[in-house]
Amino acid sequence: MKVIHTAEAPAAIGPYSQAIVSGNFVYTSGQIPINPASGNVEGKTIEEQAEQACKNVEAILKAAGSNISKVVKTTCFLKNLDDFNAFNAVYEKHFVSKPARSCFEVSALPKASLVEIEAVAEL
Repeated sequence: MKVIHTAEAPAAIGPYSQAIVSGNFVYTSGQIPINPASGNVEGKTIEEQAEQACKNVEAILKAAGSNISKVVKTTCFLKNLDDFNAFNAVYEKHFVSKPARSCFEVSALPKASLVEIEAVAEL
C-alpha cells in the first residue's frame, strides 16, 4: 500500500490521505472544489465547483501514476440534486471514458461545498 500526496491538489482537511495505491488501483479520497494554491473553495456555481473538483481528482491520479481515462468508478455527492444536469455537463468533459458512477444528494459537504467527487482508477 502506498500513500499519495501532491501539492497540485488540496491537502487533506482531516486524518486521511489524498489517495492510496493498493495493488493495481488508486483510490482517491473525495475531492471538494478547494483551490490548492489558495486553500479556498473555488467558485460559487455548481459548474465552477465541479470543474475544480475534477481538476483535483485529475491531479491526484497523475501523482499516483494514473490518469482520468483509467477511472473505473466514481462516487459523486451533490448538495442539491437539482444541479444534476449542470454537474453532468462539466463531469462529461473530464470523464470521457464514462466510468461506472453513483451520484447522491447529501445534506451537507465539507466547507459548504456543492459537490464532492471520489474515484477508483487503474494504474
